Amino acid sequence: MTQNQSSSANKISSYLMFIVLIVIGLAIVALLSAVYAYTIGQDVEAGFLALIGIFALALSGVVLYQTRRRAATMKIEPPKVMTYIECKSCGTKTTREFQRGDFVFKELDACPKCPEQKQMITGVYKEIKEKEKTYAV
Repeated sequence: MTQNQSSSANKISSYLMFIVLIVIGLAIVALLSAVYAYTIGQDVEAGFLALIGIFALALSGVVLYQTRRRAATMKIEPPKVMTYIECKSCGTKTTREFQRGDFVFKELDACPKCPEQKQMITGVYKEIKEKEKTYAV
């Protein structure tokens, strides 16, 4: 995996981060308000504000944890691209991994079976792996 792909896999959405930071800020304000309400003798309001602040901090922590965990488990695999090569005269067919510059009807080196004839690329395709299907019982 390249450096660019690994950094994008661990990246959290900026919108989500902005919302989480706002919730954390509001939670801190609620906790400070709870402390102030407690000092002036409003115990019921202080309890509610403390409960709101603690709940908001816990919720923000869980959201950040889940987002980081999901981003770390995401794997981006580039598809495997193959080149299909054929000889015009003897019909020899080979397959190899795609190389930069490959295109359909491009003539290549001489055929190993009949050196007087050149090989030609007759197809470029992406290999598709079928994922295992799991059925719930």
